[in-house]
Amino acid sequence: MPVDKKLMEILACPKCKGDVKEEKMFITCAKCKLAYPILDEDIPDMLIEDAWPVEKAKKSKYKHDIKI
Repeated sequence: MPVDKKLMEILACPKCKGDVKEEKMFITCAKCKLAYPILDEDIPDMLIEDAWPVEKAKKSKYKHDIKI
C-alpha cells in the first residue's frame, strides 16, 4: 500500500528540507541521496539516522525487510 497522497504532498527531506518521492518501499531525496524506509507498507521512517544511501536502496531494488 502506498503512502497517503496527502502525506506525500507535505513530506520533505528532514536533512535538506527538499522534495521527496516514493520509490517502492522508500521515500527518496535526490538532493541528499538518502532513502527513508517505509514501514508496515505505509508509515515513512523519516529519521536521518535510519536512512539508507540511495545507492544501497537502488541495489536492493527499493525493497527491505525492516519490521517494527
